[in-house]
Amino acid sequence: MILTTLGGGYILVGVDSDDAGMAIRPVEGIPIEKIDGILQDMVGYNNKLSPCYMPRTSVEELDGRQVLVIWCPAGINRPYSVPENVTAKSGSKEYFCIRSGTSSIIANGEVLDELRELASRVPFDERGNDDIQLEDISLVLLRDYLVKVVGSRLADQVATMLLSKILDQMELYTGPKENRLIRNVAAMMFCENPSKFLPYTQIDVVTFTNGKIKDPNNFTEVRFKGSVPQMIKQTMGYIKSNVLKEHVRKVSGRQEADRFWNYPYDAIEEAVVNSVYHRDFMQHEPIERTIEPSGISILNCPGPDRSIPKVDIERGDMLKSRRYRNRRLGDFLKELDSTEGR
Repeated sequence: MILTTLGGGYILVGVDSDDAGMAIRPVEGIPIEKIDGILQDMVGYNNKLSPCYMPRTSVEELDGRQVLVIWCPAGINRPYSVPENVTAKSGSKEYFCIRSGTSSIIANGEVLDELRELASRVPFDERGNDDIQLEDISLVLLRDYLVKVVGSRLADQVATMLLSKILDQMELYTGPKENRLIRNVAAMMFCENPSKFLPYTQIDVVTFTNGKIKDPNNFTEVRFKGSVPQMIKQTMGYIKSNVLKEHVRKVSGRQEADRFWNYPYDAIEEAVVNSVYHRDFMQHEPIERTIEPSGISILNCPGPDRSIPKVDIERGDMLKSRRYRNRRLGDFLKELDSTEGR
């Protein structure tokens, strides 16, 4: 029997249904000794989906019999294609399937186009992550953010309101009621150690005293971890103390001297913030800043978004992406005045 819900569905193995789709009681159930074999077969079938998808399973007792419940929440890597015959040993043509009422049908035409666009419409930072739990959210970081955001009434309610309600009001939950997930952006902003869920969420600052080409073995490396605001603050503090230098030049016949910096602070800060804002958190690579006597370079994988044409980069025209990798994260940073609106 198949039950469809918003954001996924359930398969009940051992439960039959009538023509109206209602469960027939008492249920037929399945012998307990067969459940292990069914679960092993499922592993092979799951690997035939592209990309691989692992539903959740549980054995429940109903009407005195054993029923296998297969819970299939909406996956973050959708859409998924499935072979025409998952039990066939040889490869067969793959299809994208959707549920229409009580039936599974092959997606074609506009439905298939809409299905393919579904994942691209949900930025990574807006997707739910079932690994993030309420206890991973730092109340200190959350309240610090709310205090800095002018006019936020939630700041005074952090100590008295349930954390789940605060996150709900901040729209940091996603998914149906039976599977409420905390969004990735909550880990980016309010977890002390977001790399627990988003590996290599860190900034590496590498300084080559005499230049990377001239003296590649003479360098120092500093690593900054923590929430996105913490990483930005720590990185800028380090650069301000160790990289930014003020130069003073006396001018003949004038009391005031000319003062200037080797780098404008605002420009460096904008570059630091944008490297985090626009990085791909699905790629497990750190953001690397290389400091040399000749300049500062930033390596941020995987580079410009593919919606920016290569010809525009080569011409040096104004580059404009048609989408943002982490739009919600950018909204948080703008509220903190860490980056500009445009």
